[in-house]
Amino acid sequence: MRATATVMAMLAMVIAPLPPAAHAQGPSADALAPHVQPYENVQRTSLYVPVRDGTRLAVNIYRPATPQGVETARLPVIFVLTPYRARFRDAQGKVQEAALEDRLALRSLIRAGYVVAVADIRGKGASFGSRRGFQDRTEAYDGHDLVEWLARQDFSTGKVGMIGCSYLGGTTFHTASTTPPSLKAVFVGASDLDKYAFVRNGGITAQFNTRPDEPAEVDLASLPVDGDGDAALLRAAVAEHARNTPMAPLWYGMPHRDSLSRFTGNAFWNEVAMFNYVDRIEAAGIATYFWGNWQDEPTAQSILSAANITGSRLLVGPGSHCVPPPGFNFTGEVVRYFDHHLKGAANGLAQAPRATYWVEGQGWVRSDRLPGTEARPMTWHLAGGRSGTSQAANDGTLQQRPDRAGRDTFRVDYNLPDADYFAFWAQPMDRHGLAWTSAPLAAPLKLVGMPVVRLTVSADRPDAHVWAYLDQVDSAGKAQVIAFGRLALSHRKTAKAPYDTLGAPYHSGLRADVAPLPVGSKARIDFALTALSQVVPAGHRLRLTVTGADPRQRNLREIRQDPPPQITIWRGAGSGSAIDLPVMD
Repeated sequence: MRATATVMAMLAMVIAPLPPAAHAQGPSADALAPHVQPYENVQRTSLYVPVRDGTRLAVNIYRPATPQGVETARLPVIFVLTPYRARFRDAQGKVQEAALEDRLALRSLIRAGYVVAVADIRGKGASFGSRRGFQDRTEAYDGHDLVEWLARQDFSTGKVGMIGCSYLGGTTFHTASTTPPSLKAVFVGASDLDKYAFVRNGGITAQFNTRPDEPAEVDLASLPVDGDGDAALLRAAVAEHARNTPMAPLWYGMPHRDSLSRFTGNAFWNEVAMFNYVDRIEAAGIATYFWGNWQDEPTAQSILSAANITGSRLLVGPGSHCVPPPGFNFTGEVVRYFDHHLKGAANGLAQAPRATYWVEGQGWVRSDRLPGTEARPMTWHLAGGRSGTSQAANDGTLQQRPDRAGRDTFRVDYNLPDADYFAFWAQPMDRHGLAWTSAPLAAPLKLVGMPVVRLTVSADRPDAHVWAYLDQVDSAGKAQVIAFGRLALSHRKTAKAPYDTLGAPYHSGLRADVAPLPVGSKARIDFALTALSQVVPAGHRLRLTVTGADPRQRNLREIRQDPPPQITIWRGAGSGSAIDLPVMD
């Protein structure tokens, strides 16, 4: 469907000039040629675009403009597909527009001579339709159809890129899996290669993707598309959202990797597993750039995504979920990436190292090797405290030689502090389980990669959850969690992964492989923690904490057991309970 020039002109609205984009200086700044950004203004239009099944999706188009008018030359297009509303009025009545902020460098891309298009996914915002699932193939092919529609418009060169983070990173990644011919490059933040291993990591759902669905009032705060003056189309669209599949029940309702969803009628984890589609992306020649931050749970998935698509680039910065890395020229890196792939700019990107990542306590590293691939495992064993027998919390030790045989037992503590509703990172949990602490380090220890916890356990229940936290404790006793992970005892079976895990254990999660642990029987459980990149200073200590619950489990009230399970960790000779740390020389 081609919008005519007359209709586009009728729909056009000129927005106030964009202020200059702020560029933090970072490691790539000296590699970036100064970029001329002549477009001080932007022209916005919006309309409904039907996709292959006729569903009308709300699309907002932002074209660079100068005080003299909109740019008439054909330009590359950057496309964003969002569930969070492209344009809406917030609680204070202020209009918010994703394309006019720089969290994803969209404002800078408009200034740099790109058309930016932001569409609401079906079932959200101002779009019609209802969601069958989340990042399912319907949504992926909606992205495909919109990419090709944008490529055909009069303002487009026919080359399209996509960018997004978190859910938007997922819509970007999944659209790429449908290989639209006009899609040339994607920049994917905080998304997953293996949704089961992420959302239901170790068989346990936690913070991500488990919040309640928003009421209709949220979508009704969207701005109607141009021409929908009385918002009648907006109201009609939002009425269709009542048929959306609910998010948390979808994920909670599939305990096994091969579970059939009552909402979608199929093995939905397999449908949304991106590792099934990476060969298609690679064969299509779509350039891929993955981004995460170290204090963010999906970052290990971003690293694995880069590892499983030849030639992928990777950026990992300090900070939390989808926050542009401080001290890094993020907008410059994004613009340079798309300039190279959509404009053919010879700007040095092709010669730049593949990976750029932050090491806490050291600084930025640029390397052709992905973080963790050059690390060697250093094993730290769980040992007893001063008495050498069963210890209370905080009284065990971590040491590099196995101790004599012993055991430590705790009862799961469900009386946990209330977590922030969007707590993207864990807090120290040593008061709620068992902990083993090292002596002060004699020399700094550089850790880059995914630690792996290897425990011998038994329990007084056929199933229980095991959470592990690696803490860095300074000389004053202040602790911070630098990595964490989880595993249900029933999901302990490991298997050969269908993708490269960079050496991390892979749990099959198949119904046939999920089995209770006989009460009192010992079992070995191995699981990876979140990826980290940290120099632990001399004089600091390492601490491993094990609990049976975490405050970020949103369904903790429903799954708690009464009385709480009692879990025993067996250590020393014959048990091998330990943690393997990824050490960089």
